[in-house]
Amino acid sequence: MAAALFPNALTAAGKKLPDLRVSFHLQADPGDRQVFKQLAAGREVLFHKSAAISTKNIVAFRSFPSDDGNSYGVVFQLNKTGSSRLRTMSTAHQDKLLLAVVNGQVRDAVLIDRPINDGLIVIWKRVSLAEVKLADQHVPRIGEDPKAWKKRIKK
Repeated sequence: MAAALFPNALTAAGKKLPDLRVSFHLQADPGDRQVFKQLAAGREVLFHKSAAISTKNIVAFRSFPSDDGNSYGVVFQLNKTGSSRLRTMSTAHQDKLLLAVVNGQVRDAVLIDRPINDGLIVIWKRVSLAEVKLADQHVPRIGEDPKAWKKRIKK
C-alpha cells in the first residue's frame, strides 16, 4: 500500500516499509450519512468517514516539537489536488473542525477559521517520533531535493 500511496517510496533491504496513513476528516452536520463520533474540542462531534485530505495528497513534510513537550507536530505540503481541495474546503466550511488521524489514531482537531491558500496542512500535536521517522521514509522534507532525499534514506 505504501508504494501505491507514495510511488517514490523505497523499500528497506527488499522489504516493504510500514504503511503511513494520514487523513483529515471534516466535521459533519447532523443528519449526514457515513459519519463517526469523536471527542473533539471538549465535546462529542460528528465527522465524515471519508477523508477530505489523505496520504495520497502529501508530497513533503516538516516536523517540529509540539507545545505539549511530549510529542511532535507535522506540517504536510500537499500536491495540486490536495491544495485545491484544502482551499475549497477551508473557504466553504469555516467554523467547522478538521480532525487529523495518523495510522488509525486520532491526533488533533483544529478549527477552520480562514481560507488556506498555501497548500500546507498541520497536525499540531500528538505525533510520535516513530511516526515522524516513518514519514521521513515515505516523503522528503519540505524544501529537500527528491534526489537528495532518496540518497539520504538509502543510508
